[in-house]
Amino acid sequence: MTSSNRYNKGSTVTLALVSVLIASCSGGDGSGLPPVLPPGAFGPNLSEIQANILTPSCATTGCHLGAGAPQGLRLDEANSYGMLVGIASSEEPSILRVAPGDPNNSYLIQKLEGSTSVGAQMPLNAPPLEQASIDVVRQWITDGAIDDRIPSSDPIKVTSLSPIPGSALNASPANIVAMFDRELDVSTVNAMTFTVEASGGDMTFGDGNETQITAAGISTTATSATFDLMTGVTLADDSYRVTLSGSGASFIMDLDANALDGEFSGTFPSGDDIAGGDFTATFSLATPSSGATLDELQASVFTPSCAVSGCHSGPTGNPLPTGLDLTTADASFANLVGVASSQQPAVLRVATGDPDNSYLVQKIEGTAASGARMPLGGGALPQAVIDDIRQWISDGANR
Repeated sequence: MTSSNRYNKGSTVTLALVSVLIASCSGGDGSGLPPVLPPGAFGPNLSEIQANILTPSCATTGCHLGAGAPQGLRLDEANSYGMLVGIASSEEPSILRVAPGDPNNSYLIQKLEGSTSVGAQMPLNAPPLEQASIDVVRQWITDGAIDDRIPSSDPIKVTSLSPIPGSALNASPANIVAMFDRELDVSTVNAMTFTVEASGGDMTFGDGNETQITAAGISTTATSATFDLMTGVTLADDSYRVTLSGSGASFIMDLDANALDGEFSGTFPSGDDIAGGDFTATFSLATPSSGATLDELQASVFTPSCAVSGCHSGPTGNPLPTGLDLTTADASFANLVGVASSQQPAVLRVATGDPDNSYLVQKIEGTAASGARMPLGGGALPQAVIDDIRQWISDGANR
């Protein structure tokens, strides 16, 4: 295709887009419809691939669009380049989604051609793309996977963040990815200028109990930065704040040495059209509990086995054993979670998230340094019951 007819393409692109949509909606047979232009009748550049493949076939509701996108891979126009080029696949971390110059080792091509060892061929639940269309994507990758869209002349801004600001996640993300509207000075993106912090459990920031999250690594492409959480980093249930620095001693810049225009008011792109200003956004994580609740443990364990007459029957403040009140779920929570053991004050009765160092578990497993195994005078609890208590503690010992 020559340069002139590639870019003078209004009717060609329209017909190609119609072809893709017909294939998606009619099952690909085009029954009863007039002939359309063959697949692949668009140029090997991102803007045309976006319009003819990614937007109509991938960035659709329930697929690679929005906060619920599979594997966090969003392929709408604002996010596709930053989410694909030079970014490791979440399913196969050793393979880049798009490896510039190497289509055979690009996970995008493998998914489109159905040659991956994980998951189904894409587009999911739709006919495969014609090879001619895939070959256009191949050629774009072979040519270097360049973003041909015209960059902004304003100071560099944030155009997208994943996870989406304000989102509530039910699983820890594999990474945090920021996209920008101009080429980065990649030397300015580092652990000082791209930071993530946890609130410390109170879901608020600025009160001094925040903790910094250390990335497994921070990587960049020309217009994206990735905070890697895939290797050895586990996020606890909490609220998290992402900061991309546009001010201070160290800050992110573009290739023209403009500081990041980062101020974020809830809509992208960021900024106030003046260079300088930090970008900040938050998201929260609450993983579903996978085990028994405290109310269930109270009914099945603490009430019948512990809160019996002469044992942990209360009231709180009496000498042991009655002083350890396990008569109700509220009493058990108040007397166990975060409370130092009377027999071993250096050990918490229930250390949230840490069953091995919880005195309750040590007592019911018979590994405590003091006293007898619990329940006293009765048989040991079944291991399945102990495992439920362990899981409740691992899940956060929630009330």
